[in-house]
This record gives sequence, structure tokens and C-alpha cells, in this order.
Amino acid sequence: MRLTRLPLVCALLGLAGLALAGCATPPPASQPEALASYRQTNDPLEPTNRFLYRVSNAVASVSLTPAARAYRSVFPQPVRNGVSNVLSNLGSPVRFANDVLQAKPRRAGDTLMRFLINSTVGIGGIFDFASDWGYPGHPSDFGMTLAVWGSPPGPYLFLPIIGPSNPRDTAGFAADTAGNPIWALGSGPGITAFNWATLGTTTISQYARNLPGIEEVKRTALDPYATFRSLFRQHREAEIAAAKQGRPRTVPVWFDLPKQPSE
Repeated sequence: MRLTRLPLVCALLGLAGLALAGCATPPPASQPEALASYRQTNDPLEPTNRFLYRVSNAVASVSLTPAARAYRSVFPQPVRNGVSNVLSNLGSPVRFANDVLQAKPRRAGDTLMRFLINSTVGIGGIFDFASDWGYPGHPSDFGMTLAVWGSPPGPYLFLPIIGPSNPRDTAGFAADTAGNPIWALGSGPGITAFNWATLGTTTISQYARNLPGIEEVKRTALDPYATFRSLFRQHREAEIAAAKQGRPRTVPVWFDLPKQPSE
């Protein structure tokens, strides 16, 4: 493992260990409704998670949020879309590897074709011609791979930088980070600067894209922490269900194919 990525992976695992250090006491059996709600919420680390949420929110308010607002105000939507497309294209090798590990050849075929089309005709991924040509994108990471293999998510975690997660997805994120070939381009100050610039740009781009929704939740929700927890789980469960059941087409949309059972 390259030394440039070792501290990041160790930090991710360390944050997960910190969250696992504090637990909430479950209600007694004499309170069956409260106990059922506690189990359904699956957030036994809630005191620690809420503390980390407050810390993360405070840090974001003086760093990520101003940076994301500046990014949105300086760069118009087409430019931001181009940046997002390039970053997504750089992540294609990791998505492809996970599609293969999930034994999903159709999804792997879509990922491969997207990378080939957008890297060439799309000028390094700036333009997403692959979607228009019948190869839509999809998420795929090692956390999803573990879920497809049958690994349970474990308790809810809120981690600074990462945000809502769970032990399975945290381990998956660390594995994807360690195995990303962008970190294996070589050595030297230029390559290291490129790696960290890519990581920083990805963080700002993703946060800027989600900023309106984040601010809306904080403004309207009675308990933003609980709302973010619920939204994360719904979104993640939908992604995993699509990975397990989806059978996307791997030929262009201008061919008339019969409907698949899962479509």
C-alpha cells in the first residue's frame, strides 16, 4: 500500500473505532415499545454519533459549506457537471471491479463502455455521451459488494468527513480508497499533489451538489440528525436493492429489447 493513502485509510478505520467506543443503554424489557423502537432505529451508538454529527456540522459550517457555496457561485452548472463527470469517470475502475465482484456482468459491461466512450469521445469524461448512447451510470462500491455477498450493515455510524455510514460501508470505503488505481500512478511530488487535489475536488464537488438538500433538512427538520439517518438508510437500501436485482441493458437504446423481469 502506498504511503500517501495509508494515513487516510487508517484515519477512516480509526474514526469507526472511535464511534464504536460509546453506546446508548437499551430500554428495559419492561418497556417493549421503547425497546422495539430502539432495535428498529439500530443506532446503539447514538450519543457518540450525535456528538460527531455536531463536531462535523461545526467544522463544515466554517470550511466545507463556505467552499461549496463559493464553488457553486463561481462555476456555472455546466462546468460543475463537467467536473463531476470527470471525477466519476476516474472512479470507473473501482466501480468495474465491484461490478465484477458482485457477479453482475451487465452492470460491469455498462461501466466498461461508459469508461471507454467518455474517456475518448467525452474528452476524458468531461461530457457524458455514454448515458445518451444507452449506457447509464450506476453506483457500485465495496460496501455494496459486501451487502450483495450477504454481509449485514451493522449499527448506524456518523463519521466526520464521511458522514452517515455503518461498519460495513466504512470498511468498504476504506477498501475502495486503498484499491483505487489513481493512487498507484507513480511517485513524486506531482503525482502526490494530483492525488490529493483529486480527493479535495471530489469532496467539494459532492458537498456542493448535496448542499441545497443538506441546508433544507437543517432548516426544516425538527431533528436533522434523525432525518439524515433515515434518508441515508433509504438511499443506501435502494442502491443495494438495485445492485442485487437490476439487469441493465448492455447494448445501445436504439435496439428494441424485450423487457427484463426486474424492469
